[in-house]
Amino acid sequence: MEDEILGEEVVEVSMEVNGESVVLQTRSNRTLLSILREDLHLTGVKEGCGIGECGACTVLMNGKAVNACMVLAPKADGAVITTIEGLGDDKHLHPLQQAFIEHGAVQCGFCTPGMILSAKALLDKNPNPTRLEIREGISGNLCRCTGYQQIVDAIEAVANRRQEEGS
Repeated sequence: MEDEILGEEVVEVSMEVNGESVVLQTRSNRTLLSILREDLHLTGVKEGCGIGECGACTVLMNGKAVNACMVLAPKADGAVITTIEGLGDDKHLHPLQQAFIEHGAVQCGFCTPGMILSAKALLDKNPNPTRLEIREGISGNLCRCTGYQQIVDAIEAVANRRQEEGS
């Protein structure tokens, strides 16, 4: 009983992470962030504030941008998780990754993985957002270096490119 009160109950978590099935035993009070970083060694997911305010730990969970520091292990059971490592690789960057480079939207890089995943969730939901909608879509992600202009430009460029290719 004491173990349950302290959140020490062990649970099995089964999820798909970046296209691969993962099953692990973990304490029920652990976060998705700690599982991704410590158990799966996906270090693109960053811990910033630890309270869901900065967005550095943003991942896609069933297609929706979430703060991994706020998701307890049992809530991730059965989920499809995408981290920055699941978007592209050194040879084939995701269009958002490429646009961030082209538009100078990467400075220190700490916020970049979470920012890109928030942008992906936005563009998946709204392929042609206005600049205001882009700003709202990334509002849960803090950046201390760029001033956001380059980030918004990069996301807008991807949206415009997709629209041109689609028409």
